[in-house]
Amino acid sequence: MTTDATLILAQWFSPAYPVGAFAYSHGLETAIEGGLVHDAESLRAWITPVLTHGSGRNDALFLAAAFHGDPAQADDLCRAFASSAQRVMETTQQGAAFAATTRAIWPIDLPDYAYPVAVGRAAHLLDLPLELTTQYYLQAFASTLVSVGIRLIPLGQTQGHALIHALSPLCKTIATDTAQGDLNALSGTAFMADIHAMQHETLYSRTFRT
Repeated sequence: MTTDATLILAQWFSPAYPVGAFAYSHGLETAIEGGLVHDAESLRAWITPVLTHGSGRNDALFLAAAFHGDPAQADDLCRAFASSAQRVMETTQQGAAFAATTRAIWPIDLPDYAYPVAVGRAAHLLDLPLELTTQYYLQAFASTLVSVGIRLIPLGQTQGHALIHALSPLCKTIATDTAQGDLNALSGTAFMADIHAMQHETLYSRTFRT
């Protein structure tokens, strides 16, 4: 691992990198609106299964599959595994934004894949370490959800960052477990998150796009 690789990943997953992650709640806004998520502990209980049994783990598999092999196949499956129209929008719009910015900075051929696929393909083309890339991706995803909680519950900044810190070892474990990019291992059992993401489409008052 080189300093350059670390700095590239820090740039990609900085809130300043224009993928628009701040605009998406991944259905969490619905859960907060309904009172299911209301403090730091309930937020942690919400995010953890999303990472371990939902789109967090699946995204890590898509990222690794794009890194190792055929990104077009991974992209097709990534879009198919999005459980609602808003989830499709979330991954495709962030992926297109990531690809456009990354193409403009680094001279690589990077189509507008779904977000984790675009990240995995870019990491392969720039010879970045896979597991570290996945760790950064998952921590950024968790951080985005925590930031939703900070704004809507609301939580204090310190509480939010304590939660991100607590979730970091889990991000590392998932990155290791999914490093082979075996798409036969895809699953999705974070049903509450999927249902609340679907219900967000008809939420009366919305701060986030998903």
